[in-house]
Amino acid sequence: MSVRVRFAPSPTGFVHVGGLRTALYNYLFAKSHNGTYLLRIEDTDQERYVQGALENMLDSLMWAGIPHDEGVMLKDGKVVEEGDKGPYIQSQRLPIYQKHIETLLESGHAYHCFCSKERLEAVREQERQKKGTPRYDGHCRSISREEAKQKAQNAESNVVRLKLPEKTDIQFHDLIRGNVTMNTEDMDDQVLMKSDGYPTYHFAVVVDDHLMEISHVIRGEEWLSSTPKHVYLYQVMGWESPIHVHLPNILNHDRKKLSKRHGDVAAEDFRRKGYLPEALVNYIALLGWSPKENQEVFTLEELEHQFSLERVSKSGGVFDVKKLNWMNSHYLREVDLNRLADLAIPHLEKAGLIRESSSETEKEWIQNLTAVLRESIDCLSELPAKASVFFRDDIEIEEGEAQEWFRSDELKTLKEPLIEALRNVDDWQESTIKKSLKPIQKETGLKGPNFFKPLRVALTGNVHGPDLMLVIQVLGKERVLKRLETLPS
Repeated sequence: MSVRVRFAPSPTGFVHVGGLRTALYNYLFAKSHNGTYLLRIEDTDQERYVQGALENMLDSLMWAGIPHDEGVMLKDGKVVEEGDKGPYIQSQRLPIYQKHIETLLESGHAYHCFCSKERLEAVREQERQKKGTPRYDGHCRSISREEAKQKAQNAESNVVRLKLPEKTDIQFHDLIRGNVTMNTEDMDDQVLMKSDGYPTYHFAVVVDDHLMEISHVIRGEEWLSSTPKHVYLYQVMGWESPIHVHLPNILNHDRKKLSKRHGDVAAEDFRRKGYLPEALVNYIALLGWSPKENQEVFTLEELEHQFSLERVSKSGGVFDVKKLNWMNSHYLREVDLNRLADLAIPHLEKAGLIRESSSETEKEWIQNLTAVLRESIDCLSELPAKASVFFRDDIEIEEGEAQEWFRSDELKTLKEPLIEALRNVDDWQESTIKKSLKPIQKETGLKGPNFFKPLRVALTGNVHGPDLMLVIQVLGKERVLKRLETLPS
């Protein structure tokens, strides 16, 4: 079988991490089978359409590094389509849906429904009072095709519904959940075509997946209960049904589906906070899928080779921000310093610590700054707070051991020799700074912690931190001397 999969989001907002994982699993499955991964836009619910959401969604997927082979693309800021199965935007496919709805109406597998919203609500309320499944009572099923045609031609408001068989089991096999059976007594005569001429998701998804030759439908488990209707539609249309795969939800700590109520849930939220895309993708890959080996850090290429649907769990994975932070901090320590500086600059500019500049000297300084601080942050939005010590003239001395070293005799002894030695350093680099301090250690007899701890406290206010020589280099000669000169004697 030639593998063709799709991610088919609605342009109603930002890309949820659950949607991002669905896109990722489709991408990985396609890559692991030398298949095709396409992106289709499901925008038939025009009332929920959000201006700019499509561009944002495509941009987020590009940022995450999950490219698709076919469908809707963002090229030079413009939305374009690539592939021979288009249009890939559902609102541009209305004539296609109309053609196939006529086929269903003529075959008797669908019918016009003229019931008002008031009547439908009254029927649902009766079902709720009986504690039954709120569903349509089939009031318009008996209207003849000729009468329905006439009423529709007279512009009577109507929808088109699927005519399900009575008391019939519909079965399908899900690669994760096994065999699934649902009886039509527990299902509704689903609306296929709305009164505004737009198809519902349930109709458009079947038509599109068939015409786009989708081999595997990989989507969230919230669609599991709707799949029997889709399977039945494939049957009555005379089409072969794709293989279905329903992924477990991503959960919060209460084991409920992750939503906006629980904080950041969109890829854009994590991008804004300064998470690296490869860290986020690596983390969400593990929310529902378990590798064969006890490995947690993966490149995208490694995921492509190791991913399999057989190792996707039925139960949802809990989204743990602490684990994501650990993952991101790992990537921050490994990432190229030039790229890290480029990513850090917007955060430093937003905090007012630096101004926009293209100076090579400033860029090199920011690289050194990020090299100093990346061990102590989980995401780049934390950088300004950590970096402020490199921009302020005054510092705060941390409580506890730092206060003791700040008042110590060792620091009083070191003050003047340090000022003299560092004042004479012309080439302000780690190696020369370190070299200039060696005579002081010999002269004062202060070595190891007794030398470096009071010096670190004097310059940063903390006992512990990154490489002290690099810290001194990044602070700069003027600021280092000023801090030493203001020390109590």
